[in-house]
Amino acid sequence: MIDRRSLLRASGFALGAGSLFSAAPALQAGQFTGKIRKSLKWGMVSQRADLPLVEVFKKLRECGYEGVEPSLADVPEGEADAWVAASRESGLIIDGTVAGRTSDLGAGIDLTKKLGGDSMLVVARYDQKQPIQPQWDRARDELKAVAPQAEKQGVKLLVENVWATYLISPFDMARFIDEIGHPWVQVHFDIGNMVRWGVPEHWAQILGKRSQKLDIKEYDLKKAMSEGMGKGFSVPLGEGSINWAAVREELAKIEFTGWAAAEVAGGDWAYLTDVAKRMDRVLDL
Repeated sequence: MIDRRSLLRASGFALGAGSLFSAAPALQAGQFTGKIRKSLKWGMVSQRADLPLVEVFKKLRECGYEGVEPSLADVPEGEADAWVAASRESGLIIDGTVAGRTSDLGAGIDLTKKLGGDSMLVVARYDQKQPIQPQWDRARDELKAVAPQAEKQGVKLLVENVWATYLISPFDMARFIDEIGHPWVQVHFDIGNMVRWGVPEHWAQILGKRSQKLDIKEYDLKKAMSEGMGKGFSVPLGEGSINWAAVREELAKIEFTGWAAAEVAGGDWAYLTDVAKRMDRVLDL
């Protein structure tokens, strides 16, 4: 079945006494077809306990995903080999992991390497009751200290913008990464988390190539204002306030390639398939 992702070349053909007619126009691939690969957070898989791990991985491939990102806590000690085996048998790549705070990251880096991932998402949190500058310095220095181990293992440390009322402007995030000053510490850019206080495409402009991976979610400002800030996330991808065309334009300017992970509410296989298709639309895959 031919779809919009097929790259076809139409050719003219002769009909009758030398008459030349043109074939239908070629169908074009999406703007980011072959450039962005779809992943999802393991916690979204609501039926993950219903089947053996390898079968869950195979189902996710059927749903339209190439990768998966578990939290470190999702892979108990002693079970990493089973995850690696399931990945190899199913073809579903464990492209990265999700860690916690910036402290004690060494073991997580090693586990991510063992699983075959090339990144670990980290969060620079802070206590609002404490002075901010010492916390900034501590998180920066912790990431700077562990960066050589990350580089040795081939695992990038990617700081995510989250709802911690911290690093809430793209200038803050860019400065934080630049103060660390190590190429293996960059940004896991969550498209959606900043909408309550910023504009996704503006973040993309300022972060530039610091953005190494994406988290994909939607946010609706009208819903948030009328029902509560957290409710802004409870809309399907492509049906909220994010200007996805503008985001794609900025990602194209930095020639973004790599992984984009869905991070939305969990659901069954049909739901996860729908999320994958919505990712196709908002990312133009």
